[in-house]
Amino acid sequence: MYYVTKRLEISAAHRLALDYESKCTSLHGHNWIVTVHCRAKELNSNGMVTDFTDIKRLVTDRLDHACLNDVLPFNPTAENIARWICDNVDNCYRVDVQESEGNIASYEKDL
Repeated sequence: MYYVTKRLEISAAHRLALDYESKCTSLHGHNWIVTVHCRAKELNSNGMVTDFTDIKRLVTDRLDHACLNDVLPFNPTAENIARWICDNVDNCYRVDVQESEGNIASYEKDL
């Protein structure tokens, strides 16, 4: 099995739709750390699991310096963002999204 990991930092704002009172329902920003884990039994025709540029294109080019509510079709919690990235990157099996020091959400596909 081959494994690759891509770590990115993005700056983005969001506001959460919550069913309780929270300051997170107001627009605010984070310097997010996103770690994307991919794996494959066989390498593609270019000798890669997944091209790091493709991961950057999806995460950084779409989300950096954006209001996540405007570019994602769901409530942009760290958990939902992690799943969306995992579902949209080839061979991705796990994504960790850190929105602030000590707050990390992970999504991992079932085997």
